[in-house]
Amino acid sequence: MGGVALDDGGSGVKAPDGGWGWAVLFGCFVITGFSYAFPKAVSVFFKELIKEFGVGYSDTAWISSILLAMLYGSGPLCSVLVNRFGCRPVMMVGGLFASLGMILASFSTSIIHIYLSTGVITGLGLALNFQPSLIMLNRYFNEKRPLANGLAAAGSPVALCCLSPLGQALQYMYGWRGGFLILGGMLLNCCACGALMRPLTAPKKSEEDQETQMVVEEKPKPKHKLLDFSVFKDRGFVIYTVAAAIMVLGLFVPPVFVVSYAKELGNEDTKSALLLTILGFIDIFARPTCGIIAGLKWVRPRCVYFFSFAMIFNGTTDIIGSMSKDYSALVVFCIFFGISYGMVGALQFEVLMAIVGTEKFSSAIGLVLLVEAVAVLVGPPGAGRLLDATKVYMYVFLLAGCEVVLSALVLCVCNLLFIKKKPQQSDPCAKMERAVTETEMEQLNKVPQDDHEDGGDRGEAEPKKEQEGEQSNQETSEKPEAEPQNRSTKEPEASKDEVDSVDPEKGIKEATRVNGCVVEPESSL
Repeated sequence: MGGVALDDGGSGVKAPDGGWGWAVLFGCFVITGFSYAFPKAVSVFFKELIKEFGVGYSDTAWISSILLAMLYGSGPLCSVLVNRFGCRPVMMVGGLFASLGMILASFSTSIIHIYLSTGVITGLGLALNFQPSLIMLNRYFNEKRPLANGLAAAGSPVALCCLSPLGQALQYMYGWRGGFLILGGMLLNCCACGALMRPLTAPKKSEEDQETQMVVEEKPKPKHKLLDFSVFKDRGFVIYTVAAAIMVLGLFVPPVFVVSYAKELGNEDTKSALLLTILGFIDIFARPTCGIIAGLKWVRPRCVYFFSFAMIFNGTTDIIGSMSKDYSALVVFCIFFGISYGMVGALQFEVLMAIVGTEKFSSAIGLVLLVEAVAVLVGPPGAGRLLDATKVYMYVFLLAGCEVVLSALVLCVCNLLFIKKKPQQSDPCAKMERAVTETEMEQLNKVPQDDHEDGGDRGEAEPKKEQEGEQSNQETSEKPEAEPQNRSTKEPEASKDEVDSVDPEKGIKEATRVNGCVVEPESSL
């Protein structure tokens, strides 16, 4: 492998829940911001592209669509590459691809060139960064994972609030070509974030621990799969995938049409665009807050149902928001939509991690994103066709809300009906340590039945010996051949010579050595 350190998910290394994990969290925060906000930030240059190449709005809209399709659709490819080469090399190569695509787009002479450069190459580069960053976040955090997911997901609204004004300023100062070139240079920061993804390594073990591990691990380790399709045998994963596909059909529709809805009600362009700013600002605080709530002891075991509540909240907000008749009603809608949208964004990958675990997460997220890619390409365009046919925005928001509520019902009801509660699985290291402890305890507590019986008889005889006192000692000296009456019948008789030849200290040591339990010698003579 040329010296590449593979960060294998099945290595059994315990998540540190801190330390270098905070650096990994920062890198994931930046990557999430670029991945989700960049397709929307590029839309700032669409008017200039329409003038430059003489195309329509629908033609330029394909740039963002291809970006999102590559981000979601290349999930299985990312899973294979991560399982083969590790997260850090894949992310650094992805950063180069993302930057290269925008740099090539600045020299484009047709809209097709932008499709291939910005859409395909940059989209692939962002995908190669987004998925591995989530995988590494899952490996570095366990107890604090809900909070980590919430903080990482907050990168999306933060980047959107920064990249959109920056894109407008770059377009005004340098034109669309100069803006694409500068944005391509900014995407090189993905390589720096990839360098933060240091693989987890197991601590050095002593010789005794290594021998114990060899005794415990008798079975050979199975060969690691590049793409593990066995996740489809998990009912929880199948239910989650179906629910996520239905959810994505309507989740991204309101942010796309809310500005146009406000303009339809007679509001100015700047005033209408302010709605997205309000939505993004609320979203910034909603995601970390939801991560904190999801990490509570009472909530975390029920995170699937908490996720269902977040989707019902989001869908209900869409349905009620469809009845808005003025700008103030749309502002209230954006506030509640920002809260619910942030909750969904903070929980969607946390729930997937909880369902499949660390070992299969790299394959599971790739397959889920592939299914969601189809829904992303169908949802907003389908809502657009409904709007063209009816010319009524209320129907668009109603459809989106019903789809999200339906996904919540599928997830919640199917989990109640088809998923049985199982004890929470612990880490491989914890399993190994527990197995070693149980083995040692069995060896320590494995006392022969004869010893137990003898010990019980001696325990009954001790009070009698104390009462007899000196009389018992005199009888023993006169008749050394006589044995105690309470001696177990299973114990062989000892002759006088054997009794006299017994070394008291040796007898005590041997008795003490019986399975680590202190046992008194049978006779002090």
